[in-house]
Amino acid sequence: MAIKNKNISLIILAGNEEQMIVDCLKTCNWVEEIILVAANSTDQTVALAKKTIPNIKIVKTFDEYNKNFSKWRNLGFKSATKNWILYIDADERITPKLKNNITKVVNSKSKYTHYAIPRANHFLGQRVRYGGTYPDYVKRLFKKDYFKGYKGVLHEQPLIDGQLGYLTSDLLHYTHRDLTSMVKKTIVWTDTEAQALFKSGHPPIVWWRFIRMMLTKIYQRLIKEKMYKDGQVGWVSVFFESYNTFLIYARLWELQQKQNQKI
Repeated sequence: MAIKNKNISLIILAGNEEQMIVDCLKTCNWVEEIILVAANSTDQTVALAKKTIPNIKIVKTFDEYNKNFSKWRNLGFKSATKNWILYIDADERITPKLKNNITKVVNSKSKYTHYAIPRANHFLGQRVRYGGTYPDYVKRLFKKDYFKGYKGVLHEQPLIDGQLGYLTSDLLHYTHRDLTSMVKKTIVWTDTEAQALFKSGHPPIVWWRFIRMMLTKIYQRLIKEKMYKDGQVGWVSVFFESYNTFLIYARLWELQQKQNQKI
């Protein structure tokens, strides 16, 4: 039996991920302590996790869907006992190269207190490389003594002291697996984004801002960042992101209208 790494607490966030959790865990079983934060999970995710990793720690929470990422990450952190903290989502996979990269870092006397990991994103079953999708660095590996947890709602950020390092091996990310799930996420996330803009006192939305913001997004992703090179998936992603942008500002306009009606 392979010796498992005793220096890492690996924390996985998962909702209803029965289709993804087993493959995810199979790439994580080289770590001694694995913690699954089951957020609003009502399917077989937890049962499959226990079957795959019998000694896995399960932390359950039920709250507003997709609006408490910092809370969920912090719940996992509270259960961690090792010197290093590694965060993984259910739709991500640790490659053998990344495993070796992480193992080398945590077993060395590194000057860095935390690390960013490059993500290789896959949209609709295809690897994408343009439109700002790569290297898509995410801060996920932390030395526990310097780490204070996460803050923020949707775009959560780690609270940590010290110097940031960069790993060289990719974390695989199978996001946007089908259009149905993309639309469901959009409904939730655009509302959160609009609420944040509204609370920040964003200026009143006028008609031309919808067109401007959508065209700006298309130009940024399609032309400047060359996402057309990713073929059909690239084009779908660009126009879907433009649609996301429209929904954010349409929701913001709606919030502003409701506020005006109360005055």
